Order: sequence, then structure tokens, then C-alpha cells
Amino acid sequence: MRTNAALATTMQDHLTYLGGIDASRVLLNPPPGQATLADLISVNESSNPSLYELIDGTLVKKAMSYEASVVAATVLFLLKQFVSQYRLGLVSGADGFFKLQSSTRGPNVAFVARDRLPGGVFPTQVYPQITPNLVVEVLSPGNTKAEMARKRLEYFHAGVQVVWMVDCGNRFVAVFTSPSDVRVLGEEEVIDGGEAVPGFIARVGDFFADLDIGKPS
Repeated sequence: MRTNAALATTMQDHLTYLGGIDASRVLLNPPPGQATLADLISVNESSNPSLYELIDGTLVKKAMSYEASVVAATVLFLLKQFVSQYRLGLVSGADGFFKLQSSTRGPNVAFVARDRLPGGVFPTQVYPQITPNLVVEVLSPGNTKAEMARKRLEYFHAGVQVVWMVDCGNRFVAVFTSPSDVRVLGEEEVIDGGEAVPGFIARVGDFFADLDIGKPS
């Protein structure tokens, strides 16, 4: 994917390039544009409770929320049940990072089919250079539309087959099969794994079930 990070002349330019994110999410040491994979591993293995992604040499804090974490855990659980039953591959969570072409990303949930594993075995790298079949991003309040659009471009450019964008506030899932081809599914509709996870189906509302704990039925 072609990038224009070098064209940014101000911090505002750089923030816009990163997807219009808030400046508080950008780590200044190492300086933006100079961070390496080793820096990313170091900051994510430190006592800092936040997780960072590496985007064209810039360490960017992942936007997170408790709501998004709960929903992501449910999606992971449902996918893991199906994938494990048929031994289809590996399902990872938000601290499972993948080296893409211009960034290293940690989607909330990801599925990698067995045939995408080098040699068919579990990868030994901390952040492996393999491409998931399915990526799930659960939106947090700090995410911007431009940021998520950029992520989709990166995922599909790397070879991801399907991207789910899960909106907790409005309780729908946008299913992307390319950066621009999308279906929006509401709570009462059924979502499937498409070509990424053939045979998987779930009710969209099940993704959000835990958010209703304590509410009158």
C-alpha cells in the first residue's frame, strides 16, 4: 500500500495521515516515523497497561473500552468453539499482533486458517508475518472513521478475506469483503464466516448479549 507519511510537515498532518486520531494516542519516544518492531515489542511487553500498534514507524495506542473488550471476548468465544470443533486453524485476541506491509496491527479478534501457517505449524515469532483470513475490529469511542477505513485498506491489501466492524453502540456488524463492499447486519440477522470461515454462523444479537446483563427481560 502506498503511503505518504513522508509528506507530513506538522504533527497535525501526521495525525490526519494516521486517521485523524487524537494526539494523546501517539507515543513520542521514539519519535514518530522512527519506531521499529523492536520498539513495539518492548512497549507492549512493559508494565504499561495500554497496547500499541506500529504504523509506518509510529507507535499508536489502541483505542480500547470495557464494552468493546466484553463484546470482543464473546465474538472470540463463538468463533473459537466452531474453529476448534473442526480444527480449522487459530483464533487470537487483541494482543495477537500481525506484521503487515506498512504496519503491525493487533485486531480485537482474528482467525488464521491452517493452510496460511508457514509449514502448517504454529508460528514462533512474537508478531508473525502471516495474514489472517478474518479480522474483527470492535469499535471503541476513541476510534475514528478514517482510522478504521485505513485499517481496512491495510488488511485487504495484505490478503485478509473478510473484515467485521462491530458497532456496540448501534449493535450492528458491518461485513466487508473488500475495502468498499459491505453489508450491514442488525441484531436480528444472521452473520456467516463467508469465504474466510466457511460454515460458521451466528446471530448478530448474540455478540451483544452480555451488554444486557441486569436489564429487565
